[in-house]
Amino acid sequence: MPKEIFVVAYEGEDDKDSLLTYALERAAKDDSALHILHVLEWSPYSFLTQEEVEERHGRRKQEISRAREVILEPALAAAAAAGITASGDIRYGQVVEIIAETATRLEASMIFVGRSGSNSITSRVFGSVPLGLAQIAPVPTVIVP
Repeated sequence: MPKEIFVVAYEGEDDKDSLLTYALERAAKDDSALHILHVLEWSPYSFLTQEEVEERHGRRKQEISRAREVILEPALAAAAAAGITASGDIRYGQVVEIIAETATRLEASMIFVGRSGSNSITSRVFGSVPLGLAQIAPVPTVIVP
């Protein structure tokens, strides 16, 4: 029987990696695999010049490379050290939609997400990732403090 997959919406926590620690412990307990997902927020720009498009494309490559090095690779290494089967991905787009789509595509049985500590006006007006997932997630979502 194939292992269950848990999607971990991972931002590279500053709080001693409680989300990743919880996901690793839960995967070990349930003999499950993890898919560690980091989403770089996408913000549309209208009416870009050709030069702006090229510059944005270059910045996007740099952001992905940096996120892979600083966030994804250390998380995958932690999973390997814990003996947990894990894969990972960095995506660009709307965070909540990408997480839900990934869970559906992988036929995941659960999503783990950290509680947003942001007090920004954006999160207060538009809602947080956990709140968005509570509304559209195709599988149960665990919010880790």
